[in-house]
Amino acid sequence: MRLVTFSLTTTEQCRLGMLADEHTVIDLAAALRDVIDIPATLLGYIAAGPAFHAAVIRHVAAAPPWPATVRFGIQDLVLHAPLRPGKIVGVGLNYVEHVEESSRALDTDQQRPERPVLFSKPATAVIGPNQPILHDSRLTAQLDWECELAAVIGSVAHAVDEDHALGHIFGYSIMNDISARDQRRSGQWFFSKGQDSYAPFGPVVVTSDEIPDPHELTLSLDVNGEQRQHGNTRNMLFTIPELIADITSGMTLEPGDVISTGSPQGVGAAMTPPTYLRPGDIVSAHIERIGTLSNPVKAV
Repeated sequence: MRLVTFSLTTTEQCRLGMLADEHTVIDLAAALRDVIDIPATLLGYIAAGPAFHAAVIRHVAAAPPWPATVRFGIQDLVLHAPLRPGKIVGVGLNYVEHVEESSRALDTDQQRPERPVLFSKPATAVIGPNQPILHDSRLTAQLDWECELAAVIGSVAHAVDEDHALGHIFGYSIMNDISARDQRRSGQWFFSKGQDSYAPFGPVVVTSDEIPDPHELTLSLDVNGEQRQHGNTRNMLFTIPELIADITSGMTLEPGDVISTGSPQGVGAAMTPPTYLRPGDIVSAHIERIGTLSNPVKAV
């Protein structure tokens, strides 16, 4: 399933929807009200567990044609971030080429990390598709992009071994790991990567049954239609099972938490000359089988 959070207007309460096709969103609660109670939010849906999700899939498969009252054209809706994670665990330096370009442009270690490089982003950084990335010239002149596969956790995970790790994933989405490169502080990335609007997320969550192998997905990113990044998740230094095993060795992951699994090469800091996001830019992150997440850059 391809799940979205949407509203009919910018002021209306959000609803949980399912993409019936590329252009059509089904209001799940309204569509299935006679057969199953759908939580109001995607976070609630995930927390209801895998048996609940399996039941929804069965009801959707058995449903008659969707009536017009529960069917909406996606172009007529406001899409929001799919959910507000309890925590976002970012992964740095997780692609070979990005390790090289970061050592050259950002003074990071030239050697490939022996263990995942982890950092956090607060939930307040999350924005949805088409919402503005805020460019505050008082805080940064080096606003950068990173297209990343986001793994959404589906069940409580603690001390998970690699063989069972993928079973804890509900689905996958896109996160654009925005960074103010000039706000790194003594090697710490939290303020650089955690400011408001620095975690564009969405537009959908594709459930894991539709992406059985998350390590064969093409990623790319463009700014104003010009490609800046291109890579494939097969080139991750640490696979998603390895990341989950490492994170949960000392930290419990809960339903709705997100692991942003790292960026391929092509960040603005490594361009010649370095090139950063400016107000008026449109940055679009694309991941195969998931879709496109686009956001404007706005001065504040």
